[in-house]
Amino acid sequence: MKLRLYTILAFIGACLSLSNSTVSAQNDTIMNANRYITRATSYGVGFTNVYDTYLSPQEYKGAEFRLIRESTRMTKLLDGNVSVQNLFQADLGYTHNRADNNNMFSGMVNWNYGLHYQFRITPEFKILAGALLDANLGFIYNLRNGNNPASARAFVNLDASAMAIWHTRIKRYPLTLRYQVNLPFMGVLFSPHYGQSYYEIFTLGNSSGVVRFTSFHNQPSLRQFLSVDFPVRYAKMRLSYVSDLQQSDVNGLRTHIYSHAFMIGFVKEIYQIRNKNGARLPSTVSAY
Repeated sequence: MKLRLYTILAFIGACLSLSNSTVSAQNDTIMNANRYITRATSYGVGFTNVYDTYLSPQEYKGAEFRLIRESTRMTKLLDGNVSVQNLFQADLGYTHNRADNNNMFSGMVNWNYGLHYQFRITPEFKILAGALLDANLGFIYNLRNGNNPASARAFVNLDASAMAIWHTRIKRYPLTLRYQVNLPFMGVLFSPHYGQSYYEIFTLGNSSGVVRFTSFHNQPSLRQFLSVDFPVRYAKMRLSYVSDLQQSDVNGLRTHIYSHAFMIGFVKEIYQIRNKNGARLPSTVSAY
């Protein structure tokens, strides 16, 4: 009887020890693999000015609708002082000329991926500096043109980027203010020559010189973001202003799209778990 009781107690002790070790290992894995991510989605409207001498010698002005999805997080680079930013933008514009007898549609998809080194001036204020990849793909469509009704826009840049972030309060109400500026300093751009059709480029193969190196001399452009994050009960809101100034002078063609948009969105702070080995999470943590 004593031997049986001893065996049962030893078995229970071994089970408890194994359970505690398993839970501890899982907790350590979770803590070591987590990432804090700030993710925001914003929607907005604004004003756009479109000019493309391939389609028309006139400027077209009108409304723009814009979507922005952004995520930022810290990395382990340089002792944990480097953050990564992943930003996606999409916009659609509908514009008209000064005589109001013609209209154009324009659209652009933009993706930025960048790294910033964080200079923490104070616990509430920091300045970020770095570089980012800036990829763009879009179109401009003229509703009255016959032979060449559309113009394609495709370019990739390496941008210098800087940011200032200030966490402050108005009395006890917390606010996060941010200003960011992106300046392209080198890249490549697709552009037909003046008077050249897309049929010549893609069907006849006359594609010499349609991909050009760009820098400040032929693509002086600028993007700026100004935002304020503030809590509303259990949610966090973001109000922002975007100034997107893109222009080029390549192959005898001049283009610009100047956009100014005011946006509103939601901010989420996510605690992400990266489970590389596919181990099952504790049932008290996972709802799946």
